[in-house]
Amino acid sequence: MSISNSGFQRKSKASDQIPSSSMADIAFLLLIFFMITTVFREEQERPIEWPEAQATQQIDEKRQNVLYVWVERTGQVWMNDQQIPMEMVSNLVAPAWIESGRRLVISLRADARAPYRYIDAVQNEIRDGGAVYVVFATDLERRMTRERR
Repeated sequence: MSISNSGFQRKSKASDQIPSSSMADIAFLLLIFFMITTVFREEQERPIEWPEAQATQQIDEKRQNVLYVWVERTGQVWMNDQQIPMEMVSNLVAPAWIESGRRLVISLRADARAPYRYIDAVQNEIRDGGAVYVVFATDLERRMTRERR
């Protein structure tokens, strides 16, 4: 008696097609997973003494079009949480200015005790980079921003 003629037969045959009925569910679950686990990076504040002001104006531009430039008392310049040489400011501002569709707003956050020569040098570098809209950040603006959060 041979095994192939034993009378047993398969009830279903294996399909050569990939089932696509649950593909939309899987894609949706992956989308939800990535949305939940994404961490948006917050910009680090530098330890500066904020200048005082009687009045301020809110920046009405999208966050992606705002570039924060920090000037410390010692003349160190920080952009995007990285210290950069003063001479490199225009080289970093120019591409960001063009990429933003000429809508880039620079928030200059300088220490109140920083010598004016550093502030002037940063302003000249920003101007050389092509950006024209510079906002001087103050303590009043910082407090208003924290209250909105």
